[in-house]
Amino acid sequence: MTPEAAKAAGAILVSKEASLLTGEPYFCNYRNMSPALSKKSTEQVVRYADMFSAMGTEARLRIMQLLLTAHPDGLVVSEIQQELDIPNSTLSHHLDKLKAEDLVRVRRESTFLHYTANTESLQELLQFLYAECCTRNKALKPEAIVQICK
Repeated sequence: MTPEAAKAAGAILVSKEASLLTGEPYFCNYRNMSPALSKKSTEQVVRYADMFSAMGTEARLRIMQLLLTAHPDGLVVSEIQQELDIPNSTLSHHLDKLKAEDLVRVRRESTFLHYTANTESLQELLQFLYAECCTRNKALKPEAIVQICK
């Protein structure tokens, strides 16, 4: 491919020195995605990063584990507080953060707030990781991931 054709296709010449060493132009093709697809992908990565960040404290990760063990029924706030021994004000803050990232769902039953893990969001997050580590670049074998979950 000529440098002109590659440039027209959206590739970027990274180094003239690399071209001199091999005699062939060296192009970085990572930007060949259409702008719309690239923007969507970037937005997804930002969303997933926010989700990981929300689970990035010990307390929130423990809350998620607990809600997953109680799935699909979930737990009321007092049950979570009793099980994890987290002060109410702190627990409220953690649950709000998880809710803001759509990792938990809340429903009101009379005077009680009932929390459940949002398994659809968690599945989406795991699919994102799985696609990167197990399908595209084969960093891990799918059997190893499934084996961990058993």
